[in-house]
Amino acid sequence: MRALLASSISVACATALALPLAVASPASASPSTSTSAPASTSSSSSWSSSPSSSSSAAASAELAGSTQSLPLAPLGATDRTLGAARAQGLPERNTEPFSLLGVVWDDARAELHGTVQVRTRAVGSRTWSGWQDVDTHNQEHAPDPGTREAEGARIHGATAPLWVGHSDGVQVRVRPDMAGTGRSTPGALPRGLHVDLVDPGEDPDGTGAADEAEQEGAEPAQDRALAPGARGAAAARPYIGPRPRIITRHGWGADEHLREGGYVYTDQVKAAFVHHTASGNNYRCSQAPSILRGIYRYHVLSDGWRDIGYNFAVDKCGNIYEGRAGGVAKPVLGAHTLGFNTNSMGVAVIGTYSSANPSAAALDALARLTAWKLGLYGVNPKGTTHLTSGGGNLYRKGRSVRLNVISGHRDGFATDCPGARLYKKLGKARSSSARLQGRR
Repeated sequence: MRALLASSISVACATALALPLAVASPASASPSTSTSAPASTSSSSSWSSSPSSSSSAAASAELAGSTQSLPLAPLGATDRTLGAARAQGLPERNTEPFSLLGVVWDDARAELHGTVQVRTRAVGSRTWSGWQDVDTHNQEHAPDPGTREAEGARIHGATAPLWVGHSDGVQVRVRPDMAGTGRSTPGALPRGLHVDLVDPGEDPDGTGAADEAEQEGAEPAQDRALAPGARGAAAARPYIGPRPRIITRHGWGADEHLREGGYVYTDQVKAAFVHHTASGNNYRCSQAPSILRGIYRYHVLSDGWRDIGYNFAVDKCGNIYEGRAGGVAKPVLGAHTLGFNTNSMGVAVIGTYSSANPSAAALDALARLTAWKLGLYGVNPKGTTHLTSGGGNLYRKGRSVRLNVISGHRDGFATDCPGARLYKKLGKARSSSARLQGRR
């Protein structure tokens, strides 16, 4: 269990906008292949985000942002509105500044059946927000079962992260539902519940700019070697959309010390799964890099994954961001769709689209990104494909499943993601993507 309050560390990220260089570490997961070097010993790769010695503090000083972990305790006796003694939470609490939060628990295999609500207080204010719901999501975005990443010792269960803006106060309540108990008493909550409060750190200079090589149409060095045979196959097929402007990891300020070193690849990209981040819509597009840094830190230090789970992200202004490291043109193994991460890519639209419509700019960006990336692998965005399930709550492990090339997360896993409103727009995205490839 991590320390009660991890020390705050806030340092500016590197400002260079070139694609990230390889960092050391063994990579994961059969049936994937990897490129790696000796593992880093930086304390930022451990489960705890608070340095425990002067040497680890010096290493952590290079990191941007911080994570505070506060344990939850029984609330039934102090909050009668919860209606159950098994509820847990945190009374109003002053904290170090943070902008994104989520509730985390010990066992990644345990599901949180219930509701999670939070209130926060903006920095410089005495007024608390209203209660906000946090998407429990129960590990539907995760590494595939049986992979090295999924079996890692740092893996934990967690809700979706929620963007709350610059805050220095929090209150939490978690109420179990009646699942599995005959609906007469509430079920048990997972062990080790705590709230993680994430400070994403400062924006790097030049955030929002794309790599100059990408702007000019040149190919970054990391993208010169696709999966075996993919380059020749792509050259023989004319249906590749123009490469869109992509804000690199350095562009949005990803701290490469946080993630596990090395890269993990699959054979190809046969499908794109569309997600929403479920982090809320109350953000300005200028804040999208901060949201991504927060999600990245949450995925690595709170969930325990090797890197951010998504391969790409799109904001409501239509900006496209590089996600998991390894090369934007390559078939990088992500942790976005439990059971179907192999031979696919995950694109997260920043926001919550269960009852709100995605912007036209976000849908256009989704079409442009998929027209290019799927085109590199000779894939028709309006077509269907077969993927082999790695195991999940819809399809047993090993089953061959026919899916739309551009699918919603819910097509591979029983979930609300990417939200009903965004899911309804996927037909339009498929048509637009195919048209950008030059298909009729």
